[in-house]
Amino acid sequence: MMYLCSMRRLSAIFVRSFLQGLILLSPIAVTAYLLFKVYDSMESIMPYNLIPFIPRGIGFLIILLLITLTGYLGTRFFLGRWLFDAFAFLMEHTPGVKHLYSAIRDFVNSFVGEKKKFGKPVWVCVSRDPEIWRIGFMTQKDMTAFDMEDKVAVYMPQAFSIAGWVIIADAKNIRPVKEMNAAQAMKFAVSGGITTVEDEN
Repeated sequence: MMYLCSMRRLSAIFVRSFLQGLILLSPIAVTAYLLFKVYDSMESIMPYNLIPFIPRGIGFLIILLLITLTGYLGTRFFLGRWLFDAFAFLMEHTPGVKHLYSAIRDFVNSFVGEKKKFGKPVWVCVSRDPEIWRIGFMTQKDMTAFDMEDKVAVYMPQAFSIAGWVIIADAKNIRPVKEMNAAQAMKFAVSGGITTVEDEN
């Protein structure tokens, strides 16, 4: 009997320790895997088979430097800005390409551009009975151009996903989020409400 109790206790300790190990290691492992995939995909661009004397890792550094140099030249110098504006104009007026290019450009600019669209977190009342609120980001505070006065557009991210959807709501059902900045609000939404302001501090 004592042997059976000891085995059960050891099994419970093993299971508990295993789950704690998963909790501790999973975020590290997933982050490391994603970083490795980014590194590996950038490294695969380099023709190491044609230039065997170049050590591995140089391709990753070269691509990082090229991206940084492009950003510097494209924002600091008139000629660089003109070239990128001309290229953007060409892409925006090429049939079959313009919609894809514009959508990707606007999506990237909404996160990291000078005119960030996801910088105004808001609470949205999506139901009055029962009262239900969701968190989102106001992307258009004036919908008059779409013949929808007193309405606003709100992007609502989905939990544990990079997907989301846009809803059009009455302005009276919108309340600004004062307790969190944009990054904290996005983390709160994507984590399913698990992350709190106290966790950030």
